[in-house]
Amino acid sequence: MQFAEKMMKIRDELERVGHNAFLSNLASPLMGKSDEEKEKIKIDQKENKDAIRVFWKQMQGADAILVANYDKHGIKNYIGGNTLMEIGFAHVLNQKIFLLNPIPEIPYYKTEIEAMRPVILNGDLSKIS
Repeated sequence: MQFAEKMMKIRDELERVGHNAFLSNLASPLMGKSDEEKEKIKIDQKENKDAIRVFWKQMQGADAILVANYDKHGIKNYIGGNTLMEIGFAHVLNQKIFLLNPIPEIPYYKTEIEAMRPVILNGDLSKIS
C-alpha cells in the first residue's frame, strides 16, 4: 500500500490490455500522501477498519494477485508481513501469484514465498496470463 500510486498505474495498464484488475478499497486514502502520512493511515486501517479482512473479502473470486514489490527500508523488492499474509491467502485460494520483481532476500520469507511458486515478472506485465 506504500506504493498506491504505482499500483494504480499498474492496475490501469492491466485493464488497458484486457485484465479485470482492482486495488483494495483502502488504497484511495493513501493517494498523494507522504510516506509518514501513509504509515499513519495504514495503521489506522489495520486497527480500526479491519484492513486484513477487508482485503481477504475482496480477494474472493479473483483469479490471481499481483504483488508490487518495490525497494523499501533498504531492502530490494521488499515484501512486508501483511503482503506475505496476502500471498498466503492467494495460495490457499488456489489463485495465481505474480510478483512484479524477484523474491526479496528476507530471512525466512524467501523459502515461504518460493514454496507458493509465484510467477516472477521481472517488471514485465505482459507475462501475466
